[in-house]
Amino acid sequence: MNHSIERRTFLKAASAASAALVSSGLGARLVAAEAGGGTPHAEKLGWRVGCQAYSFNRFTFYEAIDKVASLGLGYIEAYPGQKLSAEKPDLKVGDGLSAEVRAEVKKKLADSKVKLVCFGVVGLSKDEGDSRKVFDFAKDMGIETIVSEPSPDALDTISKLCDEYQINVAIHNHPKPSRYWNPDTVLEACRGRTRRLGACADTGHWMRSDINPLEAIKKLEGKIISFHFKDLNRYGQGAHDVPWGTGKADVRAILQELKRQGFRGVFSAEYEHNWLNSLPEIAQSVAFFDRVAAELQKS
Repeated sequence: MNHSIERRTFLKAASAASAALVSSGLGARLVAAEAGGGTPHAEKLGWRVGCQAYSFNRFTFYEAIDKVASLGLGYIEAYPGQKLSAEKPDLKVGDGLSAEVRAEVKKKLADSKVKLVCFGVVGLSKDEGDSRKVFDFAKDMGIETIVSEPSPDALDTISKLCDEYQINVAIHNHPKPSRYWNPDTVLEACRGRTRRLGACADTGHWMRSDINPLEAIKKLEGKIISFHFKDLNRYGQGAHDVPWGTGKADVRAILQELKRQGFRGVFSAEYEHNWLNSLPEIAQSVAFFDRVAAELQKS
């Protein structure tokens, strides 16, 4: 994909979205000039903001990279099974990619100035050989954190591989009745194991499970490795993503708490709504996030 065309298309859409917000009175400060500006203030707090490629699951991984770059962000989280590119739609992201294709992916990331930092949600097994395939892929691709929802009997194997490969595993929380919907379960999984085993805190899925994300983050202090960051229109099943700061998550309070905790890590925007045209809403979210970060720098 031509990156300059992608960026122009995005900026045009973002400008239209911002104009609509201003006219409706919902967000006069969310101007198009902020689009593509990245998160320079968040970076100063040690917060790396990127996107989960699942936000763009109607597109290829290469298109997802282009969209992340157009936001001015430098980080992406891949998920297994996404089509690689329009030219190679039969190839899927994951440990089955050949060395030649992996080299191509690395070049695409480098040319786009986007770093592949996380990979998930992917299965990890108590079978060491099976799990090693995922860790080998992560090591080869420069991935820092594997995001998973492993069964309890796999945790000792995973803990061992985390230390051996020096790669984190962050336990993700899909909504109830999934295994890790409650942060207490994540805490129990991490107890007595390597510090490289922790939480991938999905704020939106907590809300779908009627858990206050701020309280969950307080409970997981010191155990959070990364985020699937969301704000939802309400609590409960059936809730959907909205631009950060406009929903019920109280994003500002969450970020204040994370600053208090001294959190340093990755926030993957995972926007699971308006699938074909979510980029302006993600841009609005990113702009809000960085404005809050700028305020927190002064406090």
